[in-house]
Amino acid sequence: MEQTTNIIELRHITKTYEDGYSAVLDFNLEVKQGEFVTFLGPSGCGKTTTLRMIAGFDLPTEGEILLNGRPITSLPPNKRPINTVFQRYALFPHMNIYENIAFGLRQKKTPEKEITKKVKKVLELVDLEGFENRRVDTLSGGQQQRVAIARAVVNEPQILLLDEPLGALDLKMRKEMQLELKEMHRELGITFIYVTHDQEEALTMSDKIVVMSEGKMQQIGTPEDIYNEPINAFVADFIGDSNIFNGIMTGKLKARFCGGEFICVDDIEEGTHITAVVRPEDVNLTAPEEGRIRGTVTSVIFKGMHYEITVESGKNEIVAQSVHSAREGDRVGIQVEPDNIHLMLAEDHTNIFAVEINKNYELEYNGTVLPVSLPDIIEGSSVSEDGTLLDKKGLEIEPDKVRIKISIKPQDIELTDDQEEGLVQGYISNLIYKGDHYSYVIHTDLEQDFVVNDEYLWNMEDQVGLIMPVEKMIFTVKK
Repeated sequence: MEQTTNIIELRHITKTYEDGYSAVLDFNLEVKQGEFVTFLGPSGCGKTTTLRMIAGFDLPTEGEILLNGRPITSLPPNKRPINTVFQRYALFPHMNIYENIAFGLRQKKTPEKEITKKVKKVLELVDLEGFENRRVDTLSGGQQQRVAIARAVVNEPQILLLDEPLGALDLKMRKEMQLELKEMHRELGITFIYVTHDQEEALTMSDKIVVMSEGKMQQIGTPEDIYNEPINAFVADFIGDSNIFNGIMTGKLKARFCGGEFICVDDIEEGTHITAVVRPEDVNLTAPEEGRIRGTVTSVIFKGMHYEITVESGKNEIVAQSVHSAREGDRVGIQVEPDNIHLMLAEDHTNIFAVEINKNYELEYNGTVLPVSLPDIIEGSSVSEDGTLLDKKGLEIEPDKVRIKISIKPQDIELTDDQEEGLVQGYISNLIYKGDHYSYVIHTDLEQDFVVNDEYLWNMEDQVGLIMPVEKMIFTVKK
């Protein structure tokens, strides 16, 4: 029988720090009793902050946290039936394994006989029977991780929080521990909330995945939903490998992207701009004359189970995974089955920002005076001899009651490594390859994000300036 009881609920949670930076924005989540839920996203996306608010180590600026339907937003950590396992296991080096695990029980004044019984039980659960008297520093990383989990679960929490607990392990040990954690979850029957930036880890272990970016939830669903039906380009790019292309609907169940027309299963109105997602394993390489599009093989890399083959078609690059090899320079065709094409409505990434008006009625942004003034953008306005701004009827316009917003499209902004040359400066916080260009998110010094399209590859964390030509700007005036 499906379990429908919510053990934990987060309602409109926001965490803003004193400097104005918001790590988490209007976050909503329901977790069922016994679920394995994973927060997945890149560094700085807010997943650990959210976990810390559930644990009680951080308090939300806004919103409410409910446990079994009761508010616990302001409840201290030691009053919550929740335990946390961190990436750094924080074991006590002066205690043996038994005493490490028993520590929390002793703090609760649990009778010694009961402590012995509970410690023995969890040692069996984590497969460390006979290790009771061993020192912590004699254990491998994987064994230390098991002790940390045993110390947490021996207290019989309703919820176990795990903050990148496998991060310190090598790849082989990580994969083994993924399966062991999944089995522990099944045996314990308690709720796991897990934080990771590793997509494979999330797909392997979770009942439900919450994909996060820039402090916001992007998508929530089962591993199958997240992988097969990504809600936007960020999710498609972050979960597994994807070919992502801009396109348009050309007819009923027909879409044009990457220079060719493809049959699809998403019934979207003709003329609608779309984003098409095709997984590399779903790209079929054919003879040139049999393909919907044709291209030239530019790269072949052996990956063990398959070859990763890159094909250049016009300005687009398509990545395919195939058990059959190819040679650089080969001409090939590309086919994709209709149900392997996932279409999403194209996102409007137009950048919008507000500007100030100085005493000369000029527009300023980030300390820079733009070569444009209010009389240039308010139709029929003028400046009188005494310096008063007048509308077309000759009535005075009070500049402090005028609001100007500027919009500019991602393709109309230029990136430069000469930061002083840009209207605003920042660093690249995210990038997505879209077949014939890269889509970058620039987190600026003004705490505003800009989306920029560029055909050239920049690196994550690169410091850049944004050049925004005035002739590409659209001005909106509100009085």
